[in-house]
Amino acid sequence: MNSLKWKGLGRKIESSCRKALYDYQMIDESGKMAVALSGGKDSLTLLFMLKKILGRGFPDAELFAIHVDGEFTCGAGVNKEFLKKTCDELDVPFIVCESTQRLETLECYRCSRERRSLLFEAAKSVGAHTIAFGHHRDDNAQTLMMNMLQKGEFAGMLPKITMQRYDVTIVRPLIYVSEAEIREFAMQSGFARISCQCPVGQNSRRKQVDRLLDEMDEMFPNARHNLAQASLLYGSDKAKNP
Repeated sequence: MNSLKWKGLGRKIESSCRKALYDYQMIDESGKMAVALSGGKDSLTLLFMLKKILGRGFPDAELFAIHVDGEFTCGAGVNKEFLKKTCDELDVPFIVCESTQRLETLECYRCSRERRSLLFEAAKSVGAHTIAFGHHRDDNAQTLMMNMLQKGEFAGMLPKITMQRYDVTIVRPLIYVSEAEIREFAMQSGFARISCQCPVGQNSRRKQVDRLLDEMDEMFPNARHNLAQASLLYGSDKAKNP
């Protein structure tokens, strides 16, 4: 994508992103923000949206893109040169961290903890204490279902959460945007071919819940939207009062 000018779907996603940034006060006063850039459709869409939005109706902020590389990560199989070229075109510094995960010990929880620690430390190294993740509405619905079925808890993803232990704040500006919208935007923008190559993630519990939601959507077409909306309204006081 050589331009940050778009119509139709792109404008709709931008509007939803702006609403989330405003509703949950996602931009701090430091003047810096990092994006967790795996290289998939979600994180690339987020990068483009934030680059377009910051400084236009919101305080300007220096944007950084942080990519966790490694044989088995959420960014495995992604062409780093493509990501670097994209960031160069957007005038966004591109930072690469290395994961230590190996196939014989690969497990989602351990990998996720290491990835977040790498992201947090890299962001803080450039003075960015707010990190934007590309989680969207459907991720939120999945999380809500997993928590209800596994823990008996009515809780989804928080749009904004401060990690006191790490001195960083995670924000999710795409929390109002559906995966279908992001997928279509990625196709229009030329980066829909990129996907996660993790062998464990392809049959994870989250993937199983996603298939369950597919079945629910056939019976109740607004199931994902309604679950995600209920999560934001009733799932946590922190979500309503960041």
